[in-house]
Amino acid sequence: MQAANRIGYQTVEYRTQPWIAAAASVVGPREGKGPLGNMFDLVAQAADFGQESYEQAEAAILREACRICLSKANIGEKSVQAMVGGDLLNQIMASSLAARALKVPFLGLYGACSTMAEGLLVGGMLCDGGYASPVLCCAGSHYATAERQYRYPLEYGNQRSMAAQWTVTGAGVSMLSSPGSLETKPMAKLTRGCIGRVVDMGVNDANNMGAAMAPSAAATLCAYFDDTGDAPDSFDRIITGDLGAVGSELMLEWCQKMGHPLPRERMMDCGLAIFHPSQDSHAGGSGCGCSASVLSAYILPRLQRGEWKRVLFMATGALMSPTTSQQGETIPGVAHAVVLEEVQA
Repeated sequence: MQAANRIGYQTVEYRTQPWIAAAASVVGPREGKGPLGNMFDLVAQAADFGQESYEQAEAAILREACRICLSKANIGEKSVQAMVGGDLLNQIMASSLAARALKVPFLGLYGACSTMAEGLLVGGMLCDGGYASPVLCCAGSHYATAERQYRYPLEYGNQRSMAAQWTVTGAGVSMLSSPGSLETKPMAKLTRGCIGRVVDMGVNDANNMGAAMAPSAAATLCAYFDDTGDAPDSFDRIITGDLGAVGSELMLEWCQKMGHPLPRERMMDCGLAIFHPSQDSHAGGSGCGCSASVLSAYILPRLQRGEWKRVLFMATGALMSPTTSQQGETIPGVAHAVVLEEVQA
């Protein structure tokens, strides 16, 4: 039996088309020196964000992004009916600590670097179903905490492979609301979402996440096109979260093989946009905060200004853990997508 708000196998349709009423981004100093540096709401002067540990810094960055978003929407914390989001720390502790400080109802999510799109998917369902509005959708990450948890502590000074990506120190927050329920000018509306499948093609290199995530990204895009009948050229941009240089090329190859060739001129990857080649990030940026901060600082403002009418935003995640990597497990990937459209005046 087909659910009422579903199209095909993996795609959902938001009948009320919730608005993104406000968005905010906070990043670290390295990200602030990149091509998008002047677009972020706040650039930290130091990676520790004035905290005693990098883990506490990650929570503080996420908390500050939430508060800036609330300020933009001109509402207080007690008006938020749900916060959905996550990060890369064990047990998503950065998000939990941020929610503790904000004292708002919290649904923790873990999709690795796909968490921002997953948050919009779930938050959209809460708004569309009449269960909560407004909803804070958030995700964050930190370079130092991710390296310590998944690879090597910074003090080790290991040589990074050219396929490696640089985990973004930053956070992005988007506030979903029922259309017209807040006084702010909407940035975009949420019309559809595609729930990704977990795909594992046998990659076991924790330093090459692009290769691990690319098959799941292709699977989600092709599932969306099959479910809806939309063509790639119906979007101003098809935006991936953080496939980087390696994963972006592999995704194009996978989509070509699966019968859905993608137009290069309409493609964008947040991991390639956030750092300049001179910053030596190797294959590009990654982390939950990568797509989340670029969405808030760059993508949504372009939709709000009418420069883009319709984009497909897809964040990708490598679902690995230190334990499974040490046990020789391969790295599953997942990708979730949402369709964002301009709100006509």
